[in-house]
Amino acid sequence: MRTLVSPLALRTPRGRLMYWTILTVVVVGFTGAFVFPLYWMVTGALKSPDELAQIPPSFFPKSFDLGVYADAWEQLQLGVFLKNTALYAGGAWLFTLAVDVTAAYALSKLRPFFGKLILGAMLATLMIPPMVLLLPTYLVAKDLPIFHLNLLNTPWAIWLPAAANGFFVFLLKRFFDSIPRELLEAAEIDGASPLRILWSIVLPVSRPILGVVSILSVVTVWKDFVWPLLVLPETDKMSISVGIASLSAQMPQNVLIASLVIASLPTILVFFAFQRSIMAGLTAGSLKG
Repeated sequence: MRTLVSPLALRTPRGRLMYWTILTVVVVGFTGAFVFPLYWMVTGALKSPDELAQIPPSFFPKSFDLGVYADAWEQLQLGVFLKNTALYAGGAWLFTLAVDVTAAYALSKLRPFFGKLILGAMLATLMIPPMVLLLPTYLVAKDLPIFHLNLLNTPWAIWLPAAANGFFVFLLKRFFDSIPRELLEAAEIDGASPLRILWSIVLPVSRPILGVVSILSVVTVWKDFVWPLLVLPETDKMSISVGIASLSAQMPQNVLIASLVIASLPTILVFFAFQRSIMAGLTAGSLKG
């Protein structure tokens, strides 16, 4: 196999020096591109409004006054908004796993008669721009068909649309397709029902994809702005993004940035928590030979 640089050239002192130099520059460059905005946000909260407005900007705050975070917590009612958003994100996560996992399992392993048609219809919804779906989804939430319930200003207006996600169903189905059929057949011989197979066999070996879906579902609800703005207009039920935006005009710039730092911390913690689950599940689900 031919490469741009031959293995023999990489074994020379000059080749090793060039290799490690390029690797270091690439790693440091990409790390800086991702970490620097977080650093700028955290340090920006520690600067005074005058220091934030100065040109050119300073890379280090002149004083480290952590009291601005306490001011942001009290003045923007972050406790209420965080509690609301945690409720919305947690419920959306549970509904997403319950609906999308069972749908993907049925399409992958139970294989209903119109399974391919149903999957194609789900994937077709991904071709529609989200903004086009805002009005019909809002009308459905305002007057739920059949039941004629008004879901506005309730968590159900966030939970139900979040659970209907064709992309998650597709991801889960593709992963379930890779699970060896022998595992399921052995469980069927032992008398396990389809639901028991899903709970005891499929889910334990699917921790990597469940971690990915969990991260995406929680982060999507946590950072969403337009949909919560439409369906949760009451102040005491706003999500964190809508709540901060509604009060931002009255707040100093450093207090506003401090509130953004606090609002971003839970999603970072969720990522690191589920990252361990992803790494732990990479070797799960092998067959014994």
